[in-house]
Amino acid sequence: MKATLKNWIGLGVELVVNFIERRQFRFYFSDKILDRAINRTQSVKYGDTNLVFTVPNTLNHFRVDTFETKEPETLEWIDAIPEGSVLWDIGANIGLYTCYAAKARQCQVFAFEPSVFNLELLARNIFLNKLSRQVTIIPVPLTYELTQSTLNMTTTAWGGALSTFGQDYGDDGQSLDKVFEFRTLGISMVDAVQVFKLKPPDFVKMDVDGIEHLILKGGIEVLKGVKGVLVEVNEYFEQQAIDSSNYLKTAGLTLKEKRRSSMFDATRFDRTYNQIWYRSSSL
Repeated sequence: MKATLKNWIGLGVELVVNFIERRQFRFYFSDKILDRAINRTQSVKYGDTNLVFTVPNTLNHFRVDTFETKEPETLEWIDAIPEGSVLWDIGANIGLYTCYAAKARQCQVFAFEPSVFNLELLARNIFLNKLSRQVTIIPVPLTYELTQSTLNMTTTAWGGALSTFGQDYGDDGQSLDKVFEFRTLGISMVDAVQVFKLKPPDFVKMDVDGIEHLILKGGIEVLKGVKGVLVEVNEYFEQQAIDSSNYLKTAGLTLKEKRRSSMFDATRFDRTYNQIWYRSSSL
């Protein structure tokens, strides 16, 4: 009996030693935590549309929790898009509005998102909602020309924002507090159509935290064919606001309204609005 017990103990010790040596036990629990985090999901229902999103951290919980309240004007704008339209979601982040437009309005969506930290969640959310045939991810930033430059990032968190391509300023026109960067290719809206052969958009949603005016500058010829644009503009950044307005008017679009949620009152975003532009014939 003692010999048998001794053998079992010896076998157990051997298994533990092998586990530590082969599996790097010091990383085992952290790997398990990360795996559970990235596979954690949260459901949301808006109108008749049910969606599910990956929520690996507090920021993504916040994004899903405030799905209805953070940008109600964006949801209303999407609800007015004719079914089957082509939508370019420029600055798609984790794909909240990409997935909603694809599922609720049956849009064909081109989701532009260059953040390497957001791309995984964007792809997961598209897959979770069974939208892989409707959504195409474009993992490069848009700008005003075909170029190589640096994506300057203020965070490496999943679901983070407030980054910019090729410039050293943020959404308010002030210096960017950069914590991470990588060099990548940037393209214009015209390049996306002519070089990448993407379908021209019927509608454009744009939220890239600072270089909206540069993207519009390089996309006037494409914008001349769209029916509507929703673009986020920080009015504290006066040059961005002026240039964005001029480029959209040059493309033949008319400002219908600008809105933001009251949750941004008395914050640094209190003059950041989603501007809604339409072609006169579409109003």
